[in-house]
Amino acid sequence: MKPATRWTCVALACALFTLPLWAAPKPAVAPKSGDKPVVGVQLASTLTQITGIAVSPMLGVSALGAYKWVQADTAEQKASLPWYAQPMYWLTGLLIVGGVALKDAAGTTLPPGWKKPLDVAETLENKLSGLVAAGAVIPFTLDTLTSLIGSGGGSGAELSQATGLAMIQLGAIDGAAILNILLAPFAIAVFLMVWITAHAINVLILLSPWGAVDAALKSFRLSVLGLLGAANVFSSSHPGFAIVLSLLVIVVSYFLAGWAFRLMTYGGVFCWDFFTFRRSRFEPDPTENKVFAGKGIKDTPLRTYGRLARTTEGKLRFRYRPWLVLPERQVELPDHPLAVGRGLFFPTIEATIGEDERTIILLPPRYKGHEEAFARACGIDTLTDVGLRRAWGVVVELCGFNSRRRVKLTA
Repeated sequence: MKPATRWTCVALACALFTLPLWAAPKPAVAPKSGDKPVVGVQLASTLTQITGIAVSPMLGVSALGAYKWVQADTAEQKASLPWYAQPMYWLTGLLIVGGVALKDAAGTTLPPGWKKPLDVAETLENKLSGLVAAGAVIPFTLDTLTSLIGSGGGSGAELSQATGLAMIQLGAIDGAAILNILLAPFAIAVFLMVWITAHAINVLILLSPWGAVDAALKSFRLSVLGLLGAANVFSSSHPGFAIVLSLLVIVVSYFLAGWAFRLMTYGGVFCWDFFTFRRSRFEPDPTENKVFAGKGIKDTPLRTYGRLARTTEGKLRFRYRPWLVLPERQVELPDHPLAVGRGLFFPTIEATIGEDERTIILLPPRYKGHEEAFARACGIDTLTDVGLRRAWGVVVELCGFNSRRRVKLTA
């Protein structure tokens, strides 16, 4: 997407959320207890709830449900609350969040191999809770805002007069329903964009072998979530700060969405291969295989998901669809000596450029143990150890034993 188009989309997004706040007249006196909140306050609360839930769906939904339960005074009010505000759900959600926190606290002292299965489970939990929150919680969150603006309950009528909409014959139209139709898809898109970016933290933790990095990433996400929670609590007195903070999170997520989506796809395939033991029932295709792009492929972002095949001319061609659905693109791998790298967790394709090696293709974990068959399918005649496996080979050689860190395949 061109920069001008990106900034145009950002400006339109900001305008859609801030115009109702600008158009609504300022109240002459502070609203009394029990009065309906003004449009700007409700807009600030809605924005912070959407972005906060997107940053951490399970924690956000559970905390919001617990807050609504505590705020309900009577048994009738508690019974009418949405499902996520019922104790059965938010107590379960908070217990899961507590278990994740306990895992993170102990994970910094555990070897990577002990913690990775739990990181995979957390990544899957984040995916599932994100889908649930997008499909169920966001419409509930928008209902309060749309009923406030679109109904005749004070603020909606004043907003119509302030914007000149009262001149139009709209008496027979339900403003709340129309506003819900306009805002709900956009709010879900914003939620998904922020969630995809925040979910990248889970994938980075999944790929990182160091517990200290995991703790730093989790602390950063928790800090953002804490700021959004505080902004939501004080949105009645400082709605402008809450809106600006939410829009800042949305704008940053917009520019990181492409990178985060590729990382999310990679993490999803990684989790699927891990939990289903995919490599035990997998064989590389002799003509075309699904892989991820590494560094050094022309005009192809890192971790782009696509297919690798050998052409009739003997070259390797990578074809992919941006965002998995856009028109297909094709690019040939650079013309350098290639080797299939045998990693500890997943294989790669390494290109030798001068005296340096560069990872130009990342293979899913299902290819582990099938490096030789994949190399033959691609016409590559060299296997080499990479990453931690190469480091272990060096240690073996230093101890006086033989190590086959690089192997030439026979015809």
